[in-house]
Parts: sequence; C-alpha cells; structure tokens
Amino acid sequence: MFDGDKGVGKCGTADGYSCGPGYVDRMYFEFAPTKLAGKHVLDATFRAHETWSFNCDPHWLDLERTDNISEGTRWPGPKQLDQMGDRYVSAGRNTQCSPQQPDKWIEFNDNPDEPDENLKSTVNALADGKMSRLTLMLRAHDETDPRAWKRFDDNAELQVNFAYKPGTPTDVGLIPGDGTTAYCKTSVADPLIVTRKDPMVQARVQTKVEAHKADEEGSLQAEFTVERGDDSAWHHVWSGYRPDQGWDPDGTLEKMRTAERAEGGLYRYKARTQSHWTYGSTSGDLFSAYSPWCYFKIDSTAPKSPQISPTPGPSGRYTECTTDACQGNGGPGLSGGFTFKPNPADTDITGYEWRLLTTTAKGTKQVTGSTAKVNVTPSLAGTQVLSVRAKDVRSRWGAYSEFSFKVSPRQGAVGRWHFDDAMPNSGAVLAKDTATEGTRHDASLRTAGAGWSWLARRGDEDYSLWLNDGESTAAREGYADTAEAAVNTRDSFTLSAWVCLTDASQNHVVLAAPGANGSAFTLYYSAAYKKWVFNRTAKDVKGDPVYIRSVADADNPPLKVWTHLSAVFKTEDAEGATDTDPGNDTIQLFVNGRAQGQPVVLRKESAEYEPWVSSGGLQIGRSRVAGSYGEYFRGRIDELAVWQQALTSDEIAHEAQTLDDGVPTSELVAHWDAASSAGTELSEFSAYAPPTMKLSASGAEFSKDDPSLVLDGSTGYAAATGPVVDESGSFTVSATVRIDSTKLADKPVGYSAQVAGQQVRDESSWALWVVKPADNTYQWKFTRSAVGSDGKVTQSAQVAAADIAETDTWVTVTGIFDAQEHGELANATEPSEGTVGEGKLHLYVGQFDQPADSASGFTAPQQGSGELAIGRGTAGGHTEHYLPGALQDLRIWTGAMSTDQVRSKVLAAEAA
Repeated sequence: MFDGDKGVGKCGTADGYSCGPGYVDRMYFEFAPTKLAGKHVLDATFRAHETWSFNCDPHWLDLERTDNISEGTRWPGPKQLDQMGDRYVSAGRNTQCSPQQPDKWIEFNDNPDEPDENLKSTVNALADGKMSRLTLMLRAHDETDPRAWKRFDDNAELQVNFAYKPGTPTDVGLIPGDGTTAYCKTSVADPLIVTRKDPMVQARVQTKVEAHKADEEGSLQAEFTVERGDDSAWHHVWSGYRPDQGWDPDGTLEKMRTAERAEGGLYRYKARTQSHWTYGSTSGDLFSAYSPWCYFKIDSTAPKSPQISPTPGPSGRYTECTTDACQGNGGPGLSGGFTFKPNPADTDITGYEWRLLTTTAKGTKQVTGSTAKVNVTPSLAGTQVLSVRAKDVRSRWGAYSEFSFKVSPRQGAVGRWHFDDAMPNSGAVLAKDTATEGTRHDASLRTAGAGWSWLARRGDEDYSLWLNDGESTAAREGYADTAEAAVNTRDSFTLSAWVCLTDASQNHVVLAAPGANGSAFTLYYSAAYKKWVFNRTAKDVKGDPVYIRSVADADNPPLKVWTHLSAVFKTEDAEGATDTDPGNDTIQLFVNGRAQGQPVVLRKESAEYEPWVSSGGLQIGRSRVAGSYGEYFRGRIDELAVWQQALTSDEIAHEAQTLDDGVPTSELVAHWDAASSAGTELSEFSAYAPPTMKLSASGAEFSKDDPSLVLDGSTGYAAATGPVVDESGSFTVSATVRIDSTKLADKPVGYSAQVAGQQVRDESSWALWVVKPADNTYQWKFTRSAVGSDGKVTQSAQVAAADIAETDTWVTVTGIFDAQEHGELANATEPSEGTVGEGKLHLYVGQFDQPADSASGFTAPQQGSGELAIGRGTAGGHTEHYLPGALQDLRIWTGAMSTDQVRSKVLAAEAA
C-alpha cells in the first residue's frame, strides 16, 4: 500500500546531518500462500532492495514475522510473533562512501548457526496452509538511533526453492482377471474376487496440487503394498514400485503385476505417491498418504469374466466402443438391451450382477439364469461402462467383464433465461431466451413489480429477475411471460429454476402454463402445505378443478435463500420410449437436485386426469386460477430453463450445480467482518443483508491492536438468527481464525470449541470446530448433523484436518457441503446405496482439501434454524463450546466451491 522507496528506523538528526524531524518508520510486506500451494519448501530467501543509508557505517536490520496487516492497521502495527533474521548492512550511498556503496538487494536466509532464524520453516507453514498470510516487518534494530535509518524499495521478494508435494494417488484398484478395468472393494466383508494369482494393481500418481500448464509436474513414483490377513492380524507380503527406474510426471497411471499369491488367501492392497527432489548436493523423497485399502480374495476357480453383447433387434441400440471408434446411440433415460452369457470356461453359472460404473451401489442389479437378457438405462450422456460378473452354483461371484458404449447427448433446453439482460433500474423489460433448440421465446417483464436484481445465483456481475419484493403493496403484481407456450404440456417436459423466496404468508408461483380457466402445471410455494409443490390440473374446467400434486418432503423452507427447484412431467415408459397411455403419466418435484418422494401417477390420483395442452405463454411469477391471474411470486428467480423431455435424476443433479464453463458457480450471501465493526455488533456487508451479530454481554470485544473479534473462551460469542443458505443444497462457509494457545491449553482433553455454526434444535446443523484430542494437540473439523423431531441425532458426518492446527496465527478454514457429490456414510460397512448426488463434506485448511474418511457422506436434507453463532455452539443438547481466540471474518456462499475457487475466491479475497 505504498509506492517507491520508504524508510525504516528513526528519521532524525545525528553527527550534524538531518534526515527529518525524528519520526520512526517500519515496513510491512504481506504474502498470500496461493503460489506455494502443494510445494515443499527446500529453501527460502526474503530480499529487499536497499536504496539509501543514513551514513556509511553498517547497522543491524531486523526481519520479524507479525500478525496480518489491513487498512485498519495503526501504529505501532500488528503484534510481533517471531524473529526471521537480522543483517548488519549499509548500502545506497554510492560514491559518498569509500569504498563506494551502491544500492543492492539485502537477503535474509536462515543461518544454521543462529537457531532463532527460521524463515524456511515459517514459509513451509505458509505453504502447508497453516496460516492464511505471511506478514514480514522490516525494521531497524535500534529505532532510537538515526544512524540506523535506511530506505528500501517497494519490490521486496520472497524467493522459494521447492519440491512438489505428492498427493494421494487416484484410480487405485486391481484388475481381477484379464480385463482392463480396475476395481476397489473397501469392505473386508465383501472383497473383490480375483481369478488370477498375480493380479494387476494400478494407481495414478499425483502431485498434491495440480500443476499449471507448462509447469514442471514433479518426479513421481507409485509405491504398491499388499498384505495378507489371517485370523488375528495382517502381514506384509509384497511391495512394488513403478516406474522401477527414473520418475514419471503428475497424472501417470502406473500398473504392475504382483508376485503370485496363494490360492484362497484374503488380501488387501494400497498405494501412495513418492515425490523425489534434488537441490544442490542433497536429495530426498516425500511420500503422500496411502490410499484406502482395497480388499481382495484370490480364487482362480471362481467364475471368469462373462460375455456381454447387445441384444439382437431394435432394443440393442448401444454398440461397443472399439479402439478406433465409439459411436453414440440412444440417449439419457433411453434403455438398451444386453445379453449376458457365461465365459466359455464356465459351465455352472446361475446368475449375474451388473451396474453402470457411473452409478453408485444402488445401481447394482441381479438377474438369474445361465444366460440373461436385461435392459440398461443410462442416466447421463457420454461414454458409459457396463460392468458384469457371474455367479456359480456355489454362490461364488467371479471376475468382472466390461462393455463400453457411448450415449448420445440429449437435446438441449428449448428455453433458457439467465435474467442477466440488464442492470437494476435500467428500464429494460426483455429477458432473452438463450437456448438453441426450437423457437425462441423471449420473456417480457410486466408492471412496476418486475425488474432486475443485483442478487443473482452466479455471483458477481450477474443479475436475476426481481418480483414484487418492494415495500409498496401497489407494486406486488409483477411478473414476466412469453408470448406463446414454451413447452407442449401434453408431452414430457422438465422445468428448472433457482428461486429466492422472501414471503411465506400466501401462495407464490414460480412457473405456470395457463389455459382458458386454470394452469396445466404450476410450480409454487404453498402456504397451506408450507412446502414447495409441483402440480398438474386434471382438466381445464371452470368449476372446481382437481389438482394433483408432487409435494416437497420438508416443510417451512427457509426464506431469503437460494433454492434450486426442478419439476418433471413424464409420459415415457420404463425403457424411456414415448408412451401414449395417459394412465402411465407421472409428475415429480426435485429440490436442490433431490427427488421429493416417488413419482406421482396422475391417473391413480384422479380418474379425471387428461394431459391437456396449455394455450398461453409461460407465466414466470404468477398462475391462472378460475380464469384470473394471481399468486404472484415475491423474491427473485434466476437461471430458468425448460426441456421438452423428462430429464433423469442425474441430469437434474448436474443442472443444480449451475456450471459456468464446467466449473460450479457460487454466490456470497453473508459476510461478517470484524475490521469494519465496533461497539456491540459484528457488522454484515453482503448484498443480502442478513442481521448483524450481537456480541455477548461479556467475553467478546473488538481488538484495538488488529481488526478482529477477540473471544475469551468462557463466555464470549457473537450471534444472529439464521439460516442464510438452504442447507439441503450445496454451500460453502469460511472463517479466518486465530487460536489462543494459552487459553486452549487450560481446556481439558476432548474439548471442542466452535468457530462458527448454525444451530438446529439441540445440535449444530453445520459447524467449523477446533478440537483438543490430546495435550498441546489441536485439530480443525467440519461437521454436519441431522436431528429428528425428538431432538436426537439421526445422521452425522465430519471431515477432520490431517495436520495439527497452528495456534497463535491466522488460519483460514473452509467447510464445503456438496449436495451433488457422493460420500460414504459414517459407520457404513457397505458403500452407501444412494444416487450420485447424495452429499459430501470437504474441509480446507488454507488451500488444501483435507483427506476425507468414511464419515464424510451426508444424505439427510437437513435445514438449520435459530442461532447462527461465532465462538460458541450446540452439541449434545448443550450450548457452550466457547472458542478461546479471535476471528477476523465469517463468509458464507450458496454453492460448493472447487479447490481452485477456494484459492481464488476465499484465500485471494483474504489476501486482498
């Protein structure tokens, strides 16, 4: 925050010379960890360019690590934490000295003879994400002596020699027979059956952080380990390395056959990445964490890989990919016939188990018979792999066989409105339809109650449709519509939209398709049910219409938050083909990518149902009832899309991610910042304006030395009424926090302190924690809990940091709940039997995604309410868990961030 050269020390008078009136200066240089992500520091040097000295005699210059700086930093500056080094120098007076002293770079590098110089270890901690920023202060050792005055340029550098840290390998598994696809069974109770005594193991070596293009990608090797189990223990029996000579770059898939193993033995296999480095005359190796164990059993007499072929005839629409070609056929939701036959070596096959490898265990199905015919329905476009294994008369499952085929892309949306056409108060009234299929249907904004909003689902520089959210009741009949129908309501269709509802006192409609009297369909919030609803009207009649509803599972959805709604009307049969029998028509509502209940068969609910066609334009924000329009929406609608076909559950989960060039988008919906707060309230600065947090009567105060909220660990906290996100969908929460090691040391082993969290009854729906598992050992955690009506926990999930938490320094911890990602459930002995979009937790310490164990899956559509707090939390029915330390800010986003987004949107913003 300065330009040109500035001074350090006392600018005063000495020896007849004067620099100035006697003020004292210090210089601060701050570094973000972003460029060091995934690097192991071998050496570090801080360089500052000295342009001037008071005289020709050298004087001591100190480099100190301090707390972070900000726009609110005032003299004497942030707290000094650690000595980084000192130098006895003079430079910049040129020919005024003999010999002359030109300006030069002054370098600070650890002196092994001075144990208090630890720049390298400090920069390593920064690279490890153990601190949010590194702030270095340059100062004169003696700030009372003007002779020690020096000036330095604004171009200081932190030079780092590094090696790439290895990451846990991916694609870890075994090829059980003579095929090409690897499998990994993580349950010892259900090991992979291997029909070769020397199975092929594989692992893809990784650096901890993906290198940028044109960057060197590390010198890596895969290390394989196999153990055999007996009744009491596991014993190491084999190790292997690939490549066996030299090194491979990041992302190389390494394969190796094991030595022959004993028939009938139970084994387990894991792998890790080794990263090799050479620096000067020394070299070394770094090792990643091991992958999870893959359990397998060798049975060379078990069934061999079965034969898979498309069923002859029209149903066998999917053809096998070859080395040279992969022809697309069919489409998502459209089934294809396949025939399974025994391997020629097998004569006693009784059945088969099969699934698409793009699904989870729930997609596994079984069929009996020596030869079997099945219909397989892919739920996503692109290359799919059908995996099949056979079972013999002794109920032994055998090796897998794979059939790769390509599913053609589905026809795109027939209408898509981003509502980013104009800025608020621009006067523009047209929302463009940006879809490319069929005819375009631009939407017109109607009346003073419709406009544009800064609050939009895709984040900064995006806009949304604003409807009827003003103070005046006269401006509450706004809506938007298309001139003609956007979908044919007789045929299959899908609706999708992000909504931010601000009122729950009456019905509010998101979308409707009007006829002469009523609406063919309506997607809306029901004040009677207190739920989201998707309905179809049995007939377009003047009298009492019959409504057939698909209703959300949860009631009382939170207001002023973004929620993703989808609705599907399906006229297709079980194989995805068009079905003209209205007795099979169904509707189903989806909330945040999750199906709500089972599909509702319309004719079963009402014998009057007929699939009638809407004659009017698509209504955005109102519906037609008994010949009149009403039920106007209040709030915001964004990213609206319609398809003239029934999307699958996986496609809807994909749509709910709201991707931009393949990357999920996020929207900052809350930001409490201590730097701009004072008095008894922690101020909030997002455009969504959730309430400020009230400080407790004691134990919480704003620091006078640095911009933070200081909490005493006994009574101090800050709280507001939440929630600020729809927690059944994806969200991201991040806090910059400093633990007080002295106060936390006084807490008992097992103590948990909540950094921030949202209450739900007597638990925390989500929370960031620091826990004390042992003396002088602290650990970050991110948790979620689901609570039943009786107040008891029905499901929980957590991710714990791999490394010990740093104390007495600022650390940014980020928790992410990705509602569309599959994660294993706590205490599960089998893989979770849900769909791809079940829900998974991630924890980032700094820029690093912490390795998740089997407890990171969270499938419950849990929604917190009540207290949203910093510094205390609720668990086990007790609201306490006070945090000893300080907090700079708490930020919450709708949407699950990627690793790159954590670095660019969370950490980069912190550094700025």
